[in-house]
Amino acid sequence: MERHPWWKGRRGEWYVGLQLLLCVLVVFGPTGASAWPAPLAAVARVLGITLIAAGGLIAAAAALNLGRHLTPLPHPKDSCELVEHGLYAWVRHPIYCGIILAAFGWALYAQGWLSLLWAALLVVFFDIKSRREEAWLAARFPAYADYRRRVRKLIPFIY
Repeated sequence: MERHPWWKGRRGEWYVGLQLLLCVLVVFGPTGASAWPAPLAAVARVLGITLIAAGGLIAAAAALNLGRHLTPLPHPKDSCELVEHGLYAWVRHPIYCGIILAAFGWALYAQGWLSLLWAALLVVFFDIKSRREEAWLAARFPAYADYRRRVRKLIPFIY
């Protein structure tokens, strides 16, 4: 059996803690807000609210697609199945995609350069977390390699 330091956990528990910290930073951390020009500020707020709503809906719908297979850990549940339908036909990690959209939406709404930085760090974090998750999924599901070739990772049609 593979041994891990106590803080890392066998199923990637530390990823959940870091994810929570980054999400808290996005919403409650220093924003670095400054006065944006009036027309840009109005557009940023509307776009921000739109991204928050879209991201929330995407993450919720993706969680429903997973159903009983949902876990915050990158290690899949022992009883899980490979889900390739619904939003998972468009992006391999739609929950992460939704959270990313909502984070950038919040940053635009708050109009803070630090909020944009926290959201960008969240993208980097989800890229790293998804690599670990995909290694475990590929080991469990032989069909995962084909799924990975067909479907983008975090942002449909882009990445």
